[in-house]
Amino acid sequence: MSPTSTALTVRVENGSPYQLNHEQTLKASQALLKHIKSSEKEKTKATGKKSLIKDDDDSEGDEDSTSPPIWLVLTTKKHIVDQKRLKPSKIPLPHPLNSSANTTICLITADPQRIYKDLVASPAFPAALSKRISKVVGVKKIQNKWTQYEAQRKLYAEHDIFLADDRIVTRLPQLLGKTFYGNTIKRPIPVSIQPALANAEGKRITRTEGEKGETRGAAQPKTIAAAIEKAIQCTYVHLSPSTQTSIRVGYSNWSAEKLAENIEAVVEVLVEKFVPKKWRGVKAFHVKGAETAALPIWLASEMWVDEGDVLGEEEVKTIEEAKVSKKRKGRALVNGEVEGEKGKKQKLLESNDDKLDEEIKARKEKLRLQKLEAMVDEDADSFIPKASKKSKKPKEIAV
Repeated sequence: MSPTSTALTVRVENGSPYQLNHEQTLKASQALLKHIKSSEKEKTKATGKKSLIKDDDDSEGDEDSTSPPIWLVLTTKKHIVDQKRLKPSKIPLPHPLNSSANTTICLITADPQRIYKDLVASPAFPAALSKRISKVVGVKKIQNKWTQYEAQRKLYAEHDIFLADDRIVTRLPQLLGKTFYGNTIKRPIPVSIQPALANAEGKRITRTEGEKGETRGAAQPKTIAAAIEKAIQCTYVHLSPSTQTSIRVGYSNWSAEKLAENIEAVVEVLVEKFVPKKWRGVKAFHVKGAETAALPIWLASEMWVDEGDVLGEEEVKTIEEAKVSKKRKGRALVNGEVEGEKGKKQKLLESNDDKLDEEIKARKEKLRLQKLEAMVDEDADSFIPKASKKSKKPKEIAV
């Protein structure tokens, strides 16, 4: 007797018409993590290299960044890409992805970079976070030093996390190229490190030219530290021009419960903020590893967004009538008749394929006879003696 299937779509009476099934999410997370661990063990036996994924008896390691990531794949019924959204959007997670104290951070800032270096090295900046920031670099230095591909690869390998001032983050794709933006693993994360503008009666006061030069990027060290901490504790959504979007939600050395909580938190924000029509615009949610198949955790029971996308009986009848009229028009063309602009029928020229074939055959025969006559004339000319060149007669000498 076959086991009963678990529904992937759940309807509720109050609130949203759909919601995520916690049991299905947890079940898919457990199956995925188990599959990744078994595959890693087989690779370890075959190659003899040490596995990066913990065993069931071991405690969770702190080196999350070295473990294969887990991705949540959102599939929508229509494209959700926003051309105006040049910066990735952040989603807070109950379990941060970059919680390890051993990960290194590269901070890309607006010029001049010396201001930020001094702020990171100041005593007011948290010491634990300051140790993790291994490099502070400005935009001009990137243009001068890291424009070559090999230099970019070296910079990419030296750091685990890249943060960028949100004022210059849109310029980085042209400077760093496919080395950083070919994937989303180490793509620079936007962070707001500029000082907050003062408010006057609920309105923001714009800076003058002098103030811009004096306070450019000169935020307080605690403010910058708080912004960096918030940035590295979130996951980011990069909307692609398609119906699929992948978001990193965890690592393969996590527990299934921890992974399921992150998935549910990301799904809630994705549906509310990024998907038009919300749950009605979602086609499916899957969870997958870097080299695994995608496991479904939610599938839509309806393949359309609006009721207008589904044709009624009258609309179907209208389309069928249009097809019939098109067929009749095609038959009229075959019979040699077509309606003109004024509705008058015009006779088409009747084609006679048999007559055309006879003309082609006669023309070929005529050409063949002409070639034979030319060959006969050449053979006849070969037997006729040709006159030699006349020699000049000597002049007579008078006696």
